Amino acid sequence: MSSTEHDVDHALAYPEPPASPLWHRHGAKARPLTDAQKRRNRELLDIAQRTTRPRSPRPTETLAEAS
Repeated sequence: MSSTEHDVDHALAYPEPPASPLWHRHGAKARPLTDAQKRRNRELLDIAQRTTRPRSPRPTETLAEAS
C-alpha cells in the first residue's frame, strides 16, 4: 500500500513551536574593533602561525611505574 497525504502522522506535522527566546540576543551590539586592535590581532595571528610549539617528549614509563 503506497503512502498518501492521508497517511501522514499529524503529531509530526508542521508548524513547529516557536524558538526559545534564549536563542536570540537582545541588547547592545559589540563595538567594532579599532584600527590599532585590528593591527595587533593580525600581528599576533601572524606570529602564532609562523612559530612552532615545542613538543614535550613522552615519558617512557607510565605514572604507575614512576611511583
